[in-house]
Amino acid sequence: MNKTRLALALSFCPFLRCREKEQLVEKLDNSESLTVLSIEAVSRMLFRPIRTTRWHAEEIEKKVDRALVLMERYRIGMVTVLSSRYPPLLRELHEPPFALFWRGTLPDPDTPVVAIVGTRAPSGTGALCAERLGREFAGLGIPVASGLARGIDAFAHRGTVVSRGKAIAVLACGLERIYPRSNTVLAGKILENDGCIAGEYPPGDDPLQFHFPQRNRLISGLSRSVIVVEAPEKSGALITADFALEQGRDLFVARETLGSPRAHGTLSLYNEGAQAVQTARDVLDSWGFANNDIPAMTAAKRRKTPGLGFPASSGGQCDFVFDKGFAGRDGKKQ
Repeated sequence: MNKTRLALALSFCPFLRCREKEQLVEKLDNSESLTVLSIEAVSRMLFRPIRTTRWHAEEIEKKVDRALVLMERYRIGMVTVLSSRYPPLLRELHEPPFALFWRGTLPDPDTPVVAIVGTRAPSGTGALCAERLGREFAGLGIPVASGLARGIDAFAHRGTVVSRGKAIAVLACGLERIYPRSNTVLAGKILENDGCIAGEYPPGDDPLQFHFPQRNRLISGLSRSVIVVEAPEKSGALITADFALEQGRDLFVARETLGSPRAHGTLSLYNEGAQAVQTARDVLDSWGFANNDIPAMTAAKRRKTPGLGFPASSGGQCDFVFDKGFAGRDGKKQ
């Protein structure tokens, strides 16, 4: 519990880098040993000046207490970058989230994930395309990640769960809150199908505007490939596309929406070299998967696939915050 509290306390310190949080974990025993320090003392431990107005020890401890209550109530799990159960692709990011929170079941780390993103105001063609791609990837046993936003995100999630596939909804707030609320029922369907709701923001955090671009980097970071179905020139989906390229992910656009007046951003990506795809099979072909290599799974087998979840008796507390003996990103064992 002490290490869990420490990880939670660090998750409420966005002014610290991931590696700095790792260093503090090595040096401290619990959240109290962190919050009794002055910001000057933390600066000395990390060998750099930290300038922030957000260091309020008593407030951080209260947030940790509240977060633990919410984790229990909503069965929210937490895994840190210092655990072997942390998603391996996410660990590769230049600045990965120190802690990842989730509800439901994280997918098997050996199964590739595809992100499907786009505008909140799609055309009929774009909506149908997103839902169809979600169904197709579900049928192939490929989890689909998106942001649970209205529009393309919701249609992609819906197509995935209708076909009994695993969806990953990445939120920009604490996971006790489904945002937007209009997708609460859809979020429930995702969890019912052994999918998950995930994010880097600790329980109790609000969906602030600057959280959404950061959320988009997780959508691409969790995925092997990103498909932009339909996006205007100033769409948040283009931020996800930029992150995908920065992270070395495959970037695709949906061929059938390239003529849409709502897809000028998508068309720009295509003109800059993004590959246009029509079906989920096109994406798997680009990976070099032969027919007998496709990790297709029946609904029954998907339910048995090992992921990272909770037994019924766990009550939401996570046993995978840190792994003793696990070599972290610096190769140091915990």
